Amino acid sequence: MEQFGKMNLETLEKKLAKGSFVLFFSAGWCSDCSFIKPSLPEIEEEYKDYKFIHIDRDENIELCQEMMVMGIPSFIVYKDGKEVARFVNKDRKTKEEVESFLNGVA
Repeated sequence: MEQFGKMNLETLEKKLAKGSFVLFFSAGWCSDCSFIKPSLPEIEEEYKDYKFIHIDRDENIELCQEMMVMGIPSFIVYKDGKEVARFVNKDRKTKEEVESFLNGVA
């Protein structure tokens, strides 16, 4: 999984201009983020149409505010520079819930 450093929404959307992406927002101190991390390689393998990108919430507070990411871990899907779906809340997420979310993305 690629990791993006500090950036704003405009820069992020330029980086996501072509292709399908799943943004994974988390922080090192977040126990719910640590809970889902071991499942991410399997999820990435299952959804090869997407490029998975990790964004550290603490490094990107302003970006999270711009995007209204108020809880972590959170997942946002982008296709060709536009947000198409989000699974954003402060609740612990299971592998099955993330897969169900990705299956529901049009």
